[in-house]
Amino acid sequence: MGADRHGRTARLDLADATLREWDAVVLDVDPDGIVLDRSAFYPGGGGQPPDYGVLLWGGVQTRIVGARRGEDLRLVPHEDDPVPVPGATVRGAVEDARRTALMRTHSGLHLLSGVVFRDFGALVTGGSMQPMEARMDFNLPEVPPGFKEAVAEACAAEVAADRAIEVSVLPREQAFEIPDIIRTATNLLPPDLELVRIVDIVGLDTQADGGTHVASTRQIGAVEVVKVESKGRGFRRLRIRIRG
Repeated sequence: MGADRHGRTARLDLADATLREWDAVVLDVDPDGIVLDRSAFYPGGGGQPPDYGVLLWGGVQTRIVGARRGEDLRLVPHEDDPVPVPGATVRGAVEDARRTALMRTHSGLHLLSGVVFRDFGALVTGGSMQPMEARMDFNLPEVPPGFKEAVAEACAAEVAADRAIEVSVLPREQAFEIPDIIRTATNLLPPDLELVRIVDIVGLDTQADGGTHVASTRQIGAVEVVKVESKGRGFRRLRIRIRG
């Protein structure tokens, strides 16, 4: 499976995270969902929830409320909506406000992990996000005095620096030559993955990642560090909100 495909579906969301509308052909429909030849719906993964949106066809619409991963990528229609038949041409549209908020939030988490790794040497042990708010867990044995404030100030400085956020795809061997490419305490990349998608906040953070992102740190907006929590011995959870 190529880095820009899932089964029979070309992943337009990975090629262009700004794309919101496109034309596609329905390849298959079954109780698990709808398979398109081309899709810009982010199906969820890596802590980022799936996109919502619609398929327009034959003068009607099918609301898309999720996705299922398997041999094919299947879009989940709303249970009350009609579905197109295989061979139909549809117009896909991603809900812009949700996708944009999730892009900003996901990039904000990468910024946060880059700051905490750079300044405190801690790796990520877990995380999740919803539009404009998220949490990230770190293997941080002790919380230094002023930790919350120091992280907030560093995040603000990195947003103001307007660092470019670049995406590339590298062969696995070449990707693993990048120092600290895995910023999680456990390497979650499948052993048979041949191509690795890299998200680089230039000068701050380079990680293997499959999600969607904004183009620069300034586009994230303000990163508010809401709370620092203890999650057991040696583990800390940071909760953030994205503002502006």
